[in-house]
Amino acid sequence: MARPSSSSSPFSIIFLILLLSINSISSSSGSPEDLAAAAAAALFIFGDSTIDPGNNNYIETTSDMKANHQPYGQNGFFDKPTGRFTDGRVIVDFIAEFAKLPIIPPFLQPSASFVNGANFGSGGAGVLPETNQGLVIDLQTQLKQFDEVRSNLIEGLGDKKARELISQAVYFISIGSNDYIAGYVLNPKISEAYRPEEFVSMVIGNLSQSIQALYDKGARKFCFLSLCPLGCLPILRAANPKADGGCFEDISALASAHNNALAAVLTSLAHILKGFKYANSDFYSWLDYRIQHPSKYGFKDGVSACCGSGPYGGVYSCGRTKEASGYQVCENPEDFVWWDSFHASERIHEQIAKTLWSDPPSSVGPYNLEKLFLGEEELRIADVVDVEDGWGDFGTTA
Repeated sequence: MARPSSSSSPFSIIFLILLLSINSISSSSGSPEDLAAAAAAALFIFGDSTIDPGNNNYIETTSDMKANHQPYGQNGFFDKPTGRFTDGRVIVDFIAEFAKLPIIPPFLQPSASFVNGANFGSGGAGVLPETNQGLVIDLQTQLKQFDEVRSNLIEGLGDKKARELISQAVYFISIGSNDYIAGYVLNPKISEAYRPEEFVSMVIGNLSQSIQALYDKGARKFCFLSLCPLGCLPILRAANPKADGGCFEDISALASAHNNALAAVLTSLAHILKGFKYANSDFYSWLDYRIQHPSKYGFKDGVSACCGSGPYGGVYSCGRTKEASGYQVCENPEDFVWWDSFHASERIHEQIAKTLWSDPPSSVGPYNLEKLFLGEEELRIADVVDVEDGWGDFGTTA
């Protein structure tokens, strides 16, 4: 597996910080409709099934890695299943709406225009190229695809305008879950070869290098969706060896360690990289609250999947008629936190998008997405507000 570079770069400092962090494993807001006119020109998206708009439809992979069949997309927002791993839209669709951008197309969609951004996400992808290798578009490949878009923008808009668009765009990154589930927990060779903290270090080190690569290409504004309590996914709850109906805590601990290390790295990058600004939140606790107290957030069920079979809907059978046991689909997906065995419902996507968009620094920091989508002058004014308001220690999972 690829390891982080050990050369004398800023990342030698960052690596020391994240190692300290992962050892723990063993002001204002506004409505989306009130976005200022000076919106960023584009939204570029990297990651896995949390944001895949259908790129996996265009690659050779297994049926498990595709969501281009019913009942995916059943809520009718789109005319047909698009490849999104939920009942409708995903988080970045809502963010594009709030930013008054069109829905950002998948990179592999034929004849798509990328003047407003591109979505490179691939269901099953990981930070490490070995994760689900040969079945997905890994993060390094997604970065190469961005290079292609960047070159085309320079050719089409001219160097000055293209570079301005790239520097003012927002870069949304949601990835890592598959590295820990498929790449570690379900991969005995790797889990036996690496201690948990070593593997987290490797994932975070490679993710840090990817962030640096985007920065070197002109990216300045980032948003990160940190990992949820992975052990609470219906498929992993059902696989919990304790068989008590609770979350698989050993797997959730990996997600928690990843989030803490990522928060430390982002803090360091903000000090090291000139103009680097980002939005992040404690998605782990955010979703955990909804799992434990669904009725407080408009849900009826925070444990079981709307679509699936077996205990908690944990058998990943949604839409697969070949399964001997078949599958069931609930009548009202909006009542469920989970759409299928792995993925959240559209309502969760919408709620977290709103949180990242407009919540204050105590919840989303050091900037929310609304501020990141401002022009340079407006963002300088927002800088002053953020310094005055401060920013809570959101990266931990108390």
